[in-house]
Amino acid sequence: MTTAETTDLLTEIRDGVAVLTMNRPDRLNALSQAMIDAAIAALERCHADPAVGCIVLTGSGRGFCAGGDVKAMGGGAVYEMPLEQQVDRQRRIHRFAALLHDGPKVSIAAVNGPCAGAGFGLALACDLRLAADNASFTTAFAKVGFAGDFGITWPLARTLGEARAKELLFLSDVIAAPQALALGLLNRVLPAAELMPAALQLAARIAAGPTVAYRYMKENVHAAAAESYPQLLDREGFTQRRTGGTADHREGVAAFVEKRAPRFSGR
Repeated sequence: MTTAETTDLLTEIRDGVAVLTMNRPDRLNALSQAMIDAAIAALERCHADPAVGCIVLTGSGRGFCAGGDVKAMGGGAVYEMPLEQQVDRQRRIHRFAALLHDGPKVSIAAVNGPCAGAGFGLALACDLRLAADNASFTTAFAKVGFAGDFGITWPLARTLGEARAKELLFLSDVIAAPQALALGLLNRVLPAAELMPAALQLAARIAAGPTVAYRYMKENVHAAAAESYPQLLDREGFTQRRTGGTADHREGVAAFVEKRAPRFSGR
């Protein structure tokens, strides 16, 4: 179905999984304002909906996302705004990436083809990344004289270290999916025909899991990038007791004792 009265983003919820499909296939799903606005609204709804346990982001056609729409750059009303208003606008559209990265639900990028610039940033904002074996990746920003956005710098530097992150940003070389996997930027590479079935199967597994625990696992991993070991121990002191009070914890213990698969409820 369409989202927020635009066809630039399609949203479907099935078996506890929300699938968001960037839908400008003729432009390799380059970002439009309508797509960004719809994605932000859809993600906010998904994070607030207890029926949604996992989010999958993908692209229609042969590409994941080509990033910003280059044909729309270099002019227009945005460049007529005062700089402060331009920055405020940029920060608002970055909420698309922030909701994938910081939201309480697990997010999965199913990268089905070329993934560039802001599209690469969106993929890296997701918690898990699966890619088709014919997918490709490039930061792309240097080619149009941009510094990079949609949070791309943080995961690149954290995953690859400064030298390799700078290399990918400065040179904007295209890397194939197997190379991205070897660099630690992907979780899995699959034959193209198997990508979405595998992504949906993984998402359904997560959606049926202890989603409260996943929320705090996600927060703890993010905090580990900045906090000291004692600070993480203190944080885990809270999150362990918080999740220990959930119905899912009691169900998991009962299932273990009874030697059966747990039936989690997300509570």
